Amino acid sequence: MRLSRRCLFPLVGLLAISPVVAQENYSGIYPHLAYFNDEGECGTGAVVPWAGRLWVITYAPHQPKGSSDKLYEITPELEQIVRPESIGGTPANRMIHRESNQLFIGPYAIDGDGKVRVIPYTEMFGRPTANARHLTDPAGKIYCASMEEALYEIDVKTLKVTPIFYDEADKGKEPKADLPGYHGKGMYSSQGRLVYANNGEHGGEAQRNPFTESGVLAEWNGEGDWKIVRRNQFTEVTGPGGIYGNENPETDPLWAVGWDAKSLLLMLLDGKTWHRFRLPKASHSYDGAHGWNTEWPRIREIGEGDDLLMTMHGMFWKFPKTFTATNTAGIAPRSTYLKVIGDFCHWNDRVVFGCDDTAHNEFLNKRHAKGEIAGPQSQSNLWFVEPDRIDHLGPVLGRGAVWLEEKVSAGEPSDAFLFSGFAKRGVHLSADRATTFTFEIDPDGKGDWQPLEEVAVEAGDSWHAFDPATEASWIRVISSVDLEKATAWFAFAGDDDRAAHSSPEKFAGWAAPDATTVTGGVIRPRGENKRNLHFAAAGPDGADIGYYELDADMTLRHVDNANALKWLKGNAAIPSREGVIEVDAASVIYTDDKGKRFRLPKNDAFTQPGPLGFPRLCREVATERDLFNCHGTFFELPAENAGGFGRVRPVATHDRRISDYCSYRGLLVVSGIDLSTAGENRHIIRGDDGKTALWVGAIDDIWELGKPVGVGGPWKDTPVEAGAVSDPYLMTGYDQKSLTLSSDAATEVTIELDITGAGNWRTWKTVSLTAGKTFEETFPDAFQAYWIRFRSADKATLTAQLEYE
Repeated sequence: MRLSRRCLFPLVGLLAISPVVAQENYSGIYPHLAYFNDEGECGTGAVVPWAGRLWVITYAPHQPKGSSDKLYEITPELEQIVRPESIGGTPANRMIHRESNQLFIGPYAIDGDGKVRVIPYTEMFGRPTANARHLTDPAGKIYCASMEEALYEIDVKTLKVTPIFYDEADKGKEPKADLPGYHGKGMYSSQGRLVYANNGEHGGEAQRNPFTESGVLAEWNGEGDWKIVRRNQFTEVTGPGGIYGNENPETDPLWAVGWDAKSLLLMLLDGKTWHRFRLPKASHSYDGAHGWNTEWPRIREIGEGDDLLMTMHGMFWKFPKTFTATNTAGIAPRSTYLKVIGDFCHWNDRVVFGCDDTAHNEFLNKRHAKGEIAGPQSQSNLWFVEPDRIDHLGPVLGRGAVWLEEKVSAGEPSDAFLFSGFAKRGVHLSADRATTFTFEIDPDGKGDWQPLEEVAVEAGDSWHAFDPATEASWIRVISSVDLEKATAWFAFAGDDDRAAHSSPEKFAGWAAPDATTVTGGVIRPRGENKRNLHFAAAGPDGADIGYYELDADMTLRHVDNANALKWLKGNAAIPSREGVIEVDAASVIYTDDKGKRFRLPKNDAFTQPGPLGFPRLCREVATERDLFNCHGTFFELPAENAGGFGRVRPVATHDRRISDYCSYRGLLVVSGIDLSTAGENRHIIRGDDGKTALWVGAIDDIWELGKPVGVGGPWKDTPVEAGAVSDPYLMTGYDQKSLTLSSDAATEVTIELDITGAGNWRTWKTVSLTAGKTFEETFPDAFQAYWIRFRSADKATLTAQLEYE
């Protein structure tokens, strides 16, 4: 029988129960529910409501034989029970088997009364990544796949495991699946076949170059070898049956989500035929040919009827359960987010996201801007969100191509690209010879393609805006002639209705640039299973206030420990900005680890150090995700192997003098607090001696700080040689954009755009300047590019400045 609260007490020796501490939460994160392990990462593999409880498994990296990770049982009262059956590993699989009334989650089978049975890794070696209903005996068996392509049958009554294909890491065992790629993610069965996806590639090139060929989508009919469907990176594979499997396996559709260098990919299996669609990417932090940055996109039920929730590349999407080959309408973006989400479900009227928050290892995500910080203990948490809040996080943004510098045949339609759900839509076009591009739309997802408009393009580049009143599910494009090198790169966005320079009460106490009573200092989650955070607090004169520790109960205690203070200041120090950031009259200049220069908007209030010195510039705030803090704006910064600074994205302009920030127990923690302005803000955690404080909340709270704004450019009264090209200046993610150009001598200035963030420069226009006269332009509402740069035909002293509002 299922354990009740009354019968927990006599089992204290068997079950570890977290103390109930008045169930305080900060932006939906309960500090006492955090979970930890002893490995390099502690991600959430699955969260499932079952038997009156919420069940959670965590994973460590590369642990096919088990780890210190646990199976957690969480009661409706939010007591966290660590199950004694826990054997850890790297599990991310979950499935409810109807006939036997069991939840299969990780290596565990849990019956309807909450009784847990375990399948040892000695019997089912590998990193279990997905379960699926059996093709021939669905009542008596299920499938389990590993990340290294093992495929096992599990008898649901006895839990006997029968290998079909052995794990690639299980040396000497045959047969192997021998699929290309690795790093398995999803698996599902429908229409007489089992479909499996992986999203990674071995080798050094895959760890450096995000455009390396990687991943696979494959199918198996129950005998013989696997068949490759598509050689690209894929993650989720599921259908309308969700966690239970399809109710009508002969006819129900199957969906697989992945990506390539151009866009997101959506594969549909319907009527035993595969169909391909493309969707735009909001974030590039999930790119990377090795596949490590993408754990785990999902499509899940969240209690909204036929509308499912999909997570993919930093966007929440509405995904219709009714998506079939004859009814493809209904996919739409909802909002963008910064958390790394492993799994999610609907439980007790909230959506519960299981996250991947703080890792001991940075893996490949290293850069000079971050310096060296002693690794914390790996830890993560759940994030409880009211369903309607999902629509009110970051503004929607979508970029992607159907063609990218590739050969195109005359009259052959491109893949269908999602058109619905974005208020602002444009496309960058290029061709190696004159052509007419014909755009067609599928208005209602029935496959009834209709002409929209024609765009004539001479050899070269062009940009075209779509009428915002046009309504359609999908769009595609056709060239009138054969092209050797064609590009059709869509740039979409939603309305960003956030106010600029916003000051929500939630952030009361964050220090203004001119604050004189600010306290701050370095912060770090501790290692060695201490499970708290330590803080080296300094006052407005830069002198030490003391050493503090923040615990699960959100008490910030002063501790008299001079050695600990010295250690923390030395091992979590804010690194020097030398060689990384400089500021001139025009803008901020960032130099990446390869010596490449980029420019960002500047705010003179942050050009000089504050009372506590310069703040932290860059830090990992979710596993393999960096938050970049520069001149009063937060940016999302992908790892170098996912595009690096070329694909940075502004999140919010905060205009606060932040000292340091990190993630702890799933919370974003910020130092740099002016207690004189904090008021009664419950997100401010005051020291027990009243001398200092920290702020705690969710990473995705920072969207509320306001839209990104700024002023700057590559030139300001800058001497420029003839033909010299400027540094690139950031353009993506900003709303209203205007340009000012001037020169002390007559010249022509060519404006160029990087439309992809990967160095795909295109000519926008050429402007003739007269000495002493200013050229001004406001960019169209729908216009977007990642970067902008300028080239002068003649030697002159030039100004090129942009204002983003």
